[in-house]
Amino acid sequence: MTILKNPITFTANRLLDGEAVWLGANGRWVEDVNAALVIKTEAEKETQAAVAHKADADNVVVEPYEIDVTVEGSTIVPVRFREQIRAAGPTFRLDLGKQATTTARAA
Repeated sequence: MTILKNPITFTANRLLDGEAVWLGANGRWVEDVNAALVIKTEAEKETQAAVAHKADADNVVVEPYEIDVTVEGSTIVPVRFREQIRAAGPTFRLDLGKQATTTARAA
């Protein structure tokens, strides 16, 4: 079993509404990066890549791709800044996107 250098997950945009989504358990696409499936081995990567590309072929998502993540406690954090923004929402209005619901839940 080959372990990946960094854990990964797959991300895409949902075709129906353009929402950023991540591949979760059982091939479901989830809106919260913390519900994403964290992949740690080459075998898991190959299996989940096939699932992601089938969803693309079935017009569920658009252009899925893998991203590096870290796991900090129970929080999944995308490594690249671009992916951190996709996970949170727009940077110019904190009352929009995923961060708006996170802030509302925290208040």
